[in-house]
Amino acid sequence: MLPYVYQVTKYNPADRDQHGHYAGAEPATSDHGPIEAAYLQVFAAFAEETGVDQLAIREPQIGGFAHFGLEPPVADYGLADLFPAGLTGFHDGALVPVDASLELVRAMLRDNGAWCRLEVEEAFSVHVGWDQYLYIGSNLPCEAALARTRSLGLFPERLDASPYEFAPDDPLRIQRPADADFWARLHWAVSAYRATFLEETYAANASRWHRLTRDNIEAVRSQLTPRAQLAVWPDLLTDVDAAMASLPKEGLVEVVWEDGDGRINSTVADETQFEAVRTQISGARAVGVVSLATDERQPLFTAVLPDSDGVLRARWQTEPTPSDRDWAFLKTLQRGQVVTGTVTTIASFGVTFVDIGGFTAMINIPELSWRPINHPSDVVSVGQEITAQVLDVDMVRERVPLSLRAVQEDPWPQVAQRIGQVVTGPVTKIVPFGVFVRIEGREDGFEGLVHTSELDESAGGVVEVGDALTVKIIDVDLARRRIALSQTQARTPRHQGDRHS
Repeated sequence: MLPYVYQVTKYNPADRDQHGHYAGAEPATSDHGPIEAAYLQVFAAFAEETGVDQLAIREPQIGGFAHFGLEPPVADYGLADLFPAGLTGFHDGALVPVDASLELVRAMLRDNGAWCRLEVEEAFSVHVGWDQYLYIGSNLPCEAALARTRSLGLFPERLDASPYEFAPDDPLRIQRPADADFWARLHWAVSAYRATFLEETYAANASRWHRLTRDNIEAVRSQLTPRAQLAVWPDLLTDVDAAMASLPKEGLVEVVWEDGDGRINSTVADETQFEAVRTQISGARAVGVVSLATDERQPLFTAVLPDSDGVLRARWQTEPTPSDRDWAFLKTLQRGQVVTGTVTTIASFGVTFVDIGGFTAMINIPELSWRPINHPSDVVSVGQEITAQVLDVDMVRERVPLSLRAVQEDPWPQVAQRIGQVVTGPVTKIVPFGVFVRIEGREDGFEGLVHTSELDESAGGVVEVGDALTVKIIDVDLARRRIALSQTQARTPRHQGDRHS
């Protein structure tokens, strides 16, 4: 916050009543003449004394779909010829010389429909308020500029801060940056949906639309306006009739369509204009309908373009999507982290889903237990609180696999210490190359393989599931989690004193 902030007005403080209400004769609109010129001279005087020669546009806005200004709307919002790139040049972070800044202030004083903060970080700021108020901040007291203000018949007043100082709606909210993870997710989304739709907002109420395919993502990316906010939507509907059938009974919507030449067009309309829109989109290849109601806008995910150094400086304040909230949560996780959650679902295909703070993670069957299980319900139940380890954080697919067994003691090293023991256990499974025998006296006990070459053929008879076999543990492969058993070696006299299960 700058140490010297002044409110500059044409309203004489002597013309205010005891409640602070202005009772003078000055109109609330610009005179487009001497007083407007005085405001601009004051701005120029403060800029010169502070030593700034260009300012950055911050939080640009242009007129919405309804005009509430005190003066009639103006074509191009008063920005005509100020930016070589047209309206897209009026974006957050754009640097403009003082001369162009003066014209921006003039457009704001005239309430032409464009507004922004003009700032030099930690040095200078200019904010235009409603009803002909100018707020100028500096890192210097600017005594000469103050004297110039008074000589021009305007009234400066020292303030602690400009009422138009940026204040985030939610200081704790982290906006998703359009970084490498974002572009990887976008490529994944385009592949999953075959195509998606990208909304590029470069100033409040000002957007461009791009239809994305796997072939054009990078080309579109190179043309985006700096610091733009991006919203990714499902693809347009090629069934134009179905798209138009989704129009609401009433309310403002934005209708976006791809024409026969592949150009993207959009128009804002309400129920009184829908028939005209149907005629306008005649011959369209694909159409989409986007609600303008904040609580009904449901893009897949959003992001903001960082600067070339990777730092995100644009301060967009929008409602995050579920994917954006998931992204913010995933940024707090790291591989190997131990988390606590509640089992929400055990899927029919065996995957266990766990709520770990508003995000649903997953546990595959092998990660539920070191011991063999038939179904996740053998280990966990819905509603149970568990502690597990994060195996990975997939920012692209927004998936977090967990491991329950990773936070439990690995029993396999103890099994390895039993090599040479002779045990008796039931046959659990018969396969073409041998039989499996459980070597522990518990339902989830470990099983080992008795290869056909290690079966005692002299015993005669056919081995069946459930039969008790006496076997020797001849090997434990810790890497592959396999136990090798032998029936023939268990019958040799030297093992008669070994312990049985």
